[in-house]
Amino acid sequence: MPLIEITNHGPLILATSYWDSEIERAGKVFASVNAGAIRLLMPRSLRALINEWRAADYAILSRGPWPEMQQAEAVEIVWEDHTDSPHAIHLTPESFDSLPAEPPPGREWIVSVWDLKKDRPHKALERPCYWRAVPCLPWLRPWPRR
Repeated sequence: MPLIEITNHGPLILATSYWDSEIERAGKVFASVNAGAIRLLMPRSLRALINEWRAADYAILSRGPWPEMQQAEAVEIVWEDHTDSPHAIHLTPESFDSLPAEPPPGREWIVSVWDLKKDRPHKALERPCYWRAVPCLPWLRPWPRR
C-alpha cells in the first residue's frame, strides 16, 4: 500500500496526501492513529456515511481476528446509536498507519471522521471511543452498561 503522508497537530490533521491517493480513489477508508485519536479519512464516495454516524453517542472499537476474511487481526468500529442495528465499519490492518493498542487504564480513545472541505482536511465528526479485545469479528455487541 502506498504511504499516506499526514501532518499532525496532536489529534488534528493539518494536511494529508490521502485525497490525492489511489486508496481514496478506490473508495477505501484510511485510519490514522495519533495523540489518543483514531482518525478515519473518508473517501468522497462514502461521505454520506458521516451523516448516518452522527446519531451515535460514542463508538466501540473491537480488535481481534476476522476469520471470514482470513485476517489474524482486524478492527470493527460500531457507532452506538442505541438502535437494534447500529452502523459499523470493518477495517484490516492495511487500512491503518498503525493499529490502535489498548489505552492506559482510565483513558479512552476518541474517534474522529475527516473529509475534504475547500481542499483541506475537515473534522466532520468526533465521538468518545471505547476499546476492547474480542475473540473474533464481526462482534457488533453493545458496550456493557455500568
